Amino acid sequence: MDEGEWTVERHLLGRPPWVVALYDRFIEMATACGPFTFAVAKTAISLKGARRGFAGVKLTDRALGGYLDLQRRVEDPRITRSAPYTKRLYVHHFRIDSLDQFDDCFAGWLREAYQVGAGAHLQGDGASDPSRGS
Repeated sequence: MDEGEWTVERHLLGRPPWVVALYDRFIEMATACGPFTFAVAKTAISLKGARRGFAGVKLTDRALGGYLDLQRRVEDPRITRSAPYTKRLYVHHFRIDSLDQFDDCFAGWLREAYQVGAGAHLQGDGASDPSRGS
């Protein structure tokens, strides 16, 4: 492996098996949303939809950190911080340290983020859709 090249495998190398399992579950959930590509850098593994990036992760020895781009602000203990990213998007930073934190609610956020990757934020104000819950 080229020392300057960052790959998913390089990010996983030497991480505790339970953190790798968190990463694997995150990717499994993202794959259920539809096709995406990876953009791998030294700092993170980003997931890109048809129009833009929508999520990313960073593995540590203690947890899986990451972000989701959503059209609304979400408050939850897994969300460590959120901030406006553009006029229509909020970036949400999360921390996951157990598989059970990947529940239906988190899966819903990931589906919403995937839609952002497909350009949903360009089609109007998705934040006003009351059917999406928290």
